[in-house]
Parts: sequence; structure tokens; C-alpha cells
Amino acid sequence: MVPKEDHQYIGIIQLLHHFKWTWIGIFAVDNNNGENFLQKMQPLLSKNGICSSFVQIISQLTHIEDLSRVYQTILVVYINMMNSKANAFLVYGESWAILGLRAYTFMIDPESKETALFRKVWIMTAQIDFILSGFQVSWDLQMFHGAISFNVHSTDVAGFKEFLQTINPLSVSRDGFLQDVWEQSFDCSFLKPELEEMPSNPCPVQKKLEDLPAPLFEIEMTGQSYSVYNAVYSVAHALQALYTLRFNRKTAMMGKKSDHSDFQAYQLHSFLQGISFNNSAGERVFLNKKGEATGGFDVTNLIIFPNRSFQRVRVGALDPSAPKGKELFIDEDVIVWHPAFNQVHPLSRCNDPCFPGSWKKGIEGNQFCCYDCVQCPKGKISNQNDMDDCFECPDDHYPNEEKKGCILKSVLFLTFEESLGIGLASIALCFFFLTSWVLGTFIKHRDTPIVKANNRSLTYTLLVSLQLCFLSSLLFLSQPGKVTCLLRQSAFGFTFTVAISSVLAKTITVVVAFMATKPGSQMRRWVGKRLAFSIVLSCFLLQVCICILWLSTSPPFPELDMHSELQEMILQCNEGSAFFFYCVLGYMGVLAIASFIVAFLARKLPDSFNEAKFITFSMLAFCSVWISFFPAYLSTKGKAMVAVEVFSILASSAALLGCIFLPKCYIIVLRPELNHREQLIKRN
Repeated sequence: MVPKEDHQYIGIIQLLHHFKWTWIGIFAVDNNNGENFLQKMQPLLSKNGICSSFVQIISQLTHIEDLSRVYQTILVVYINMMNSKANAFLVYGESWAILGLRAYTFMIDPESKETALFRKVWIMTAQIDFILSGFQVSWDLQMFHGAISFNVHSTDVAGFKEFLQTINPLSVSRDGFLQDVWEQSFDCSFLKPELEEMPSNPCPVQKKLEDLPAPLFEIEMTGQSYSVYNAVYSVAHALQALYTLRFNRKTAMMGKKSDHSDFQAYQLHSFLQGISFNNSAGERVFLNKKGEATGGFDVTNLIIFPNRSFQRVRVGALDPSAPKGKELFIDEDVIVWHPAFNQVHPLSRCNDPCFPGSWKKGIEGNQFCCYDCVQCPKGKISNQNDMDDCFECPDDHYPNEEKKGCILKSVLFLTFEESLGIGLASIALCFFFLTSWVLGTFIKHRDTPIVKANNRSLTYTLLVSLQLCFLSSLLFLSQPGKVTCLLRQSAFGFTFTVAISSVLAKTITVVVAFMATKPGSQMRRWVGKRLAFSIVLSCFLLQVCICILWLSTSPPFPELDMHSELQEMILQCNEGSAFFFYCVLGYMGVLAIASFIVAFLARKLPDSFNEAKFITFSMLAFCSVWISFFPAYLSTKGKAMVAVEVFSILASSAALLGCIFLPKCYIIVLRPELNHREQLIKRN
């Protein structure tokens, strides 16, 4: 009729978890039951993250020769109670175990002055009846105030209290059990027929059991009594079912009354299995196929009053049939703790909890419940108490200063609104307008010798391509998106290829023109516009093919770089294929080096309108910029990487504009008297 003891172990574990008590003391009786309890309970505690500060065996005080051992036990109990950080003590045993504990503490501190001894939460198992007897009735029970106890489930049964109020040991003839209860409860004796003398302390038959204080006798029905009550009714129902079955069978077969005198006890077993009925308290009683009751446990809170009486308050229940992990229900608001806790939830831990921002680091040689709190390393957080390790924030978040939470990273990219973007955009537009002015000046003075020299159409093509180069840099300053990522490197590659191939065509034109002046030269047929535009077109088409392969196989796309910066996400264009990206740059580098070599070789050719000197300087500046670009580009990230590329575009374009066209503009605008064929020949 009593629930399995293993169910109670589950309740104890869940109770400790509910209050987060991970460091407890254990008292167990010195017998086989206590040994079995420790063998089952200690692995469960360890498995569920709970450690025992100490395990103390309680021996029953029986023989005077054991006084030395008793003294040793009292000393150990005192040391454990005083030195242990555990505020929760688990007690397993029988009723005398409580008597022993109270006796130990009384011997240690008779006046109960040591707060550390009594500032504890006692957790008692269902095997313990909280009773005192004899001289212990006068002892103070405050050390057990606020104790939490598991009890076999019980409820009020109609008429039980009235029965206890009217019961009298003489009301039933020769009821030895009631007389024993009276003698033990009232510390008295009844007159024995075999003894002629009157007892020194005769029992007061007019007194009632309800007059006794609670430590001696509880007027409420206990779990054990309720189990007996249900057992009696279970047997009664089984008997009724058995009698009914036998009666019906014999009546049907013989047509006469049944004789029940031949019934045997074992015949009730099959009727007890699966029996179900409602008792007089209104609760359903059910025995399973093994004949076991399916009831649970009550969780009670012990409240001790100044007059040494006590009251059990039901604060929860343990239902073994509930879903796993939810067997225990606790109403924490109803619980009354020991006054030493000031009605604050008691703590029972080896050390203070590790708060968010730190993690538990085990201490070598100690149990796992004892640990040091170590601050989370850089880039990691912990957002709960007592975390075993810190963890990293999601990629789009970063840890706050306390390392206890994550903050969303802001999106970062180079824009027109910030000072760096404004500066680069302003420079690009200034150079664009300057190039436009140079183009306008050359168109206005298109019939002058200095403009007509070195292929006027190539000059216009070069200036227009430089305008587009300056404008293409603005694509790098806008928010990266699918379209801008596809366009900006391609537009940059196309415009610069046209510009450099135009410079290359100019230098080749100078060389071919000089060679064509030699008598009998075959190069005269190459002199003209067709050679120059063939060079520009072929160079441009090859770059177009490279870009088409790039965009069709692994095109650039926008992405968020979440790791380069701690507190920011960098929105950038992933170039897709690094191979094709460097092919585009490398191809322009080859054209620039070829232009530099040809211009350098042609710089001293005796031609009145030779641009080779200016092209040499412009290509030297161009190559210097892009050679320094690669290490700078690879060593930067985010906005700085984009700024480096934009600066390289502007610097190299400005070098072409300045070195090739500014000397001519100086003559056209400021020294127009020199812009004549005769004057230029003289200067040469």
C-alpha cells in the first residue's frame, strides 16, 4: 500500500534542483536500510550535479560502553555542521534518527546559542515519524523549524478525529494496545491484575489524546494510518468480490447457499490485483496487476511553535505517474523557512554562483560542485549563472562590456555621407570637371598644331576614358548591391583599358611615324588612324572577354564580413573569383608596362611633336601607384580596402591627365604664341 521508495529518490533530486541546492549534508541510519539508501542515492546525486559535503552515519544509542564512540560521533557532527557550507541536510532513517540528531545537538549546545548549528534546512524521508518521547518533550525543537518532509500521501477521513476524541482505554474490554498507547503518551501506568501494588503514577483515564502536544501525538491521520485504512478496505472489497463470485457459482450449480468456511487467504490475491474503488474520503484507490498501490507522497513543511507544538503544512506533492521530470510539484510561496534565513530562499552551495560573464572552472582535488569563477575570454559570453563554459555570440552580434549578453553589430560600408567618402567623391568630381575642361579646351583649339599632333582622335578617346575612370570610382562609394558589385570592377577595367591602350597607341604611332620617314621604309602603309584604333579596339576586346568569363563563371556579389571587425559587419563586394580579378588588373599592368617601355625607347626621337617623354613619366607614375596598390590592398579590410582602390584609381588617372595634358594646356591657354608650327620646331 506504500509507494516504492525509489519514487521518493526522484522527488528528493527534483526538490534539490528546484531550490538549486547542490551542496548538501547527508545523515543516514546505521543499518541495512541506511546502507542501501546511500548506495542508491549517492550515484543519483552525482549524476544530477549534486555533491555531498559529508555523509554521517547515525547510530542508535543503546549501550553505555559505546560512550566513547558516541562522543566521537558528536564531535564529527559538530565539525560538519559548523564548517560545512551546506545549508540543506538530507536525513534518512527512522523516528529514532530524529531523536539522535536532537540529542547530538543538545549535547553540543544545550541552550541553542550557536546560530550556525540551527540555520539549516532539514529534508526528511517518508520513513521518519516526527515524534519525541520521555524527557525529550521538554527540549526546544526550533532547529527543525522549516523542515521539508516527504510523507506517504494521506487525507482527512470522515469520523477519524471524532473517534480519537471519544476513545478511552477502558471503553474496550482488555484492549492492551490502547493501554500501551496511554502509558507511553501520558508517561503513566495502569493497574496490572498480577500486581497487588498500585502504580506510582496511575493513568488519567479522563484525559483524551487530543490533549497531548503534537510532538507526542498527531491528531491528524498520518500516511501510514491512511495506508492501513486503504488496505483494510481493499481486502474488504476483494472479499466481497470473492464471496459474490462463489455465491453465484454455487447457487447456479446446486441451487443452495454457499459455505464460505473453506476460503483461503491466497484466494484473495487475484481479486486484489487491479482492484479499484473510491474510499470514504472521496479518493480513488487503485492496485495494479502486481497488487501495488499507485499513490504518491505529500511534501510537508514543518512549523514549530514556541510552546513546542508543531504543525505540518502541505506545500507540494510527488506523483510518480506524472510525466518524467514533472513528478514533483512545490508551492514555494507557502513554505516557512527557519527564522535565521529571514524568510529568504536559503542557499546550499559549495561556493557563490558564477554570475553571467564568467564560467565555472573546476578546482583540482575537489568535487565538481566546488569551482572558481573565471571571467569569459575575449569574444565570448555567458548569460546564465554557473555556466560550464562561455560561448561565442552569433556572427552578427558581439559581446557587451560585461560579457553577459550580445549586441547586434552595425552594418559598415564606405558611403558618400562620411568624411572619407565625401573627400574621395569630391576629388573624383574635381578631376572629372578638370578633364572635361581639358577636353573642351582641346576641342576648342582642335586646329592648332599641338592638338593635331599625335592623332587628335586618340587624344579625345583618352580624355573621355579618363572622365569615365574618375566617374567609375563613384561606384565604389555607393552601398554594395548586386548591380553595383557586378558593375564597378567591370566598369573600372573597361575604362582603364581604353585609357592605357590609347596611350599605348599614341606611343606606337610615334615610333611608326619616325620609322616611316626613313627612305624605302615599309612602315608608311601603317601610318594613319587605322593602326591606332586597331590597337585600342583589340586591347579593349581582350579585356571584355576576360570580364565576360569572370561574370559568367564566378561574378562578384555583395556579402557581410562579420569577423574582421569586432563590433561591426562590413558590407562589401566579394570579388567572386580572385583569379579573374587579378587577371583584369594584371592585363592592365601589362599594357601599362608595354606603354612605358615603348615610350621610354621613343622619348628622344627627333620629332617636333613627340609625346613620348610625357607618356614615359605618366606610365612611370601609373605603374608606381598600382605596384604599391597590391600590398596596401591585401593588408587592409573593410572601408580601408575600398578607399585604397578608389585612391589608386584617382591617383593613376590623375597621373595620366597631369603628365600628358597639363603641359599642352599650359601652351594652349597661357602661351598661345608658342602654339605654332615654326615655334614648336624651334623649341625642339
